[in-house]
Amino acid sequence: MKKGNLGPLGPVSRLTLGGGGLGQLWGRTDRSECVATLRAAVDAGIDLIDLAYRYGEGEAELVLGEAFEGRLPDGVRVTSKCLLGNTPAAEIEDRLRRSIHDSLARLRLERLDLFFLHSNVVPDGHPMQKHPDAGARMTAQSDFVSVVRPFFERFVTEGLIGAWGLTGIGHPDAIIDLLGERPAPAVVQCIANPLDSPGSLKFYDDPARPREVIAAAQANQVGVMGIRAVQAGALTDAIDRDLPADHAEVRDYNRAAAYRALAAELGTSAAALGHRYALSMAGVDTVVLGVKNRAELTECLAAEAAGPLSADIMARVDGCFAVQ
Repeated sequence: MKKGNLGPLGPVSRLTLGGGGLGQLWGRTDRSECVATLRAAVDAGIDLIDLAYRYGEGEAELVLGEAFEGRLPDGVRVTSKCLLGNTPAAEIEDRLRRSIHDSLARLRLERLDLFFLHSNVVPDGHPMQKHPDAGARMTAQSDFVSVVRPFFERFVTEGLIGAWGLTGIGHPDAIIDLLGERPAPAVVQCIANPLDSPGSLKFYDDPARPREVIAAAQANQVGVMGIRAVQAGALTDAIDRDLPADHAEVRDYNRAAAYRALAAELGTSAAALGHRYALSMAGVDTVVLGVKNRAELTECLAAEAAGPLSADIMARVDGCFAVQ
């Protein structure tokens, strides 16, 4: 498998195995199939596994612990995340440490290679802070700078984690600011799909601007992990779980009819085209997969092996959404 250069983390496989499918968020599967999928991914050359407690309330991390029993294959690195929300400043260190230690226990490991803030970082005073889910999901930018970031740096010094990063689904103004500050994150996770859509992960009215986030990361030598390449199923041939008609992913799926027609014309699946598109985006070092079984993994491996899309095909994909 080809390699990207994930900022200060250095070379990494162009595909990363994400924990959403392993945690059974993206349709029905079972533990044994997830373990087999994880092992097959590593055998195929995937050397970064991106996990979090929220992927099945620890299920994805338990899958890795079972698959490798605390003995990771050489070169394989593992991430996890903490959804901090608006935890009071005096409680942040304990919350972060417990998150790391609990993840390590499920993983059967002693150290995380990369630890992400899973929260939406919000500019101080932004309307996002009044969202009904703000308490659980939103972390103020000033709290991140004054409290969270120093603890991340301390955990690196202690050897508890190798590096830290941001899940870049917060407000783009805040994420871009933080990418330009020092110390900067080692890695940022960015939306990487032709819709430029975070779907149901978007909690603000302004444009998402993921390509600006990617450009800011490039300018500041921050690695980029592309997420939501198929926008949680919206850019596949059929969404594989029941969602209400007004759900963000269903709305995006309905916007993508011309895209699915283009995929059929090209003789490929919508998902394969979405992964090749994300892999072809400038500045994306590795693309995180949400696969839940070996069949889906095989399709993604073939998409990576097929190489980048031509400029003409990239333009045709973009054209499917240009007038919507």
